[in-house]
Amino acid sequence: MADSIDSKRAPEPVGAYPHARRVGNLVFLSGVGPRQRGSLDIPGVTLDANGIMTDYDIEAQCRSCFDNIRAVIEDAGSRWENIVDVLAFLTDIPRDFDVYNRVYAEYFAGNGNPNPARTTIEISRLPQGGSAPIAVELKVIATID
Repeated sequence: MADSIDSKRAPEPVGAYPHARRVGNLVFLSGVGPRQRGSLDIPGVTLDANGIMTDYDIEAQCRSCFDNIRAVIEDAGSRWENIVDVLAFLTDIPRDFDVYNRVYAEYFAGNGNPNPARTTIEISRLPQGGSAPIAVELKVIATID
């Protein structure tokens, strides 16, 4: 049997799904983007006077994603160090991968465990539930001690 986990710290889902599901000693997170809880704004996005995105800061979005993932993982009863698999979706790998990779390394440096398995893929767009498209989303699996 799987238990649903809904974090009170992570952004509200943009669809009919929980933040995560726990099955045995595993936690499977739904895709987590960079929005902040209670807001539809996307961190690091620059909008023009008409509300059209003119630029975005991938580092701000990555940091926000990782912080949101940490909130869901902890609210599920696990720890950052227990993440065993990361699936990352980027909308512009040539532009954003180096920054994503650097921020990823910062978040996983010195966690006492080997880095999790990881796959990074480029897709054309991500659902945002906000004022502008998001550029990064992550889906992770973690263990519970």
